[in-house]
Amino acid sequence: MAKVAFLGLGVMGYPMAGHLQAAGHEVTVYNRTAAKAEAWVAQHGGAMATTPKEAAQGAEFVMACVGNDDDLRMVCTGENGAFDGMADGTTFVDHTTVSAKVTRELYAAGQSKGIAFVDAPISGGQAGAENGVLSIMCGGDQAAYDAAEPIMQVYSKICRRIGDSGAGQMTKMSNQIAIAGLVQGLSEALHFAEKAGLDGRSVVEVISQGAAGSWQMANRYETMLDDHFEHGFAVDWMRKDLGICLETANETGASLPVTALVDQFYKDVQKLGGGRWDTSSLFKRLRALD
Repeated sequence: MAKVAFLGLGVMGYPMAGHLQAAGHEVTVYNRTAAKAEAWVAQHGGAMATTPKEAAQGAEFVMACVGNDDDLRMVCTGENGAFDGMADGTTFVDHTTVSAKVTRELYAAGQSKGIAFVDAPISGGQAGAENGVLSIMCGGDQAAYDAAEPIMQVYSKICRRIGDSGAGQMTKMSNQIAIAGLVQGLSEALHFAEKAGLDGRSVVEVISQGAAGSWQMANRYETMLDDHFEHGFAVDWMRKDLGICLETANETGASLPVTALVDQFYKDVQKLGGGRWDTSSLFKRLRALD
């Protein structure tokens, strides 16, 4: 069992840290809003800290799941950041979806202090975090990954090192690109079925057993048809992720025409007041066009 700090107790981090504590690790949590950390300790035990530096002191592993590039920089190298509290030979694992640029920046900053840095973005949504069955895609040095993998296995169904620093974030971008196209395709299929006067549930029952089947179809079609979107991965966060994808594509020369189009469709959803709706709300956008 290890001494672990967990920074960021949002809808993903809160249950992930809980799994670590339940598995027998000694967990200290930090959250920008202290009340959330207090609630976590009341529910799970463990300890809380008032700064990332305090949480990281004495920890063998520091895990983070925060909001964006700026949030990650703040908890790593900002005032009272975790790097100032970490000892030589310890490992920082970042579960946030951020740019590969900031990942490599913090990897280098960690190296200068003798701290290993693993980028380890996650997929599986809130349900995956709560049930401990996330997919984790990692970048960084092999030795650092090997050390951190047993910790991450507590809340994952698959955890793989893809390559050097930044490779995990690049893989997460591929994940978000695939999801964007899938959700738009599913939304259009259900919209078409509705306009044709078909029963959406009957349609999905049949087509889900063939080549059209997907995780999105299996897990989202009912809530889409029921016009229920107050759950899941928020449109605001998806637009943040797609922005990273499109910016990186400009740097690498990748062509992402469908992703760029779907990003604009999500902008339409935000204009409908759906910034916190699940990404499957692309279907609601099509209904709104009627």
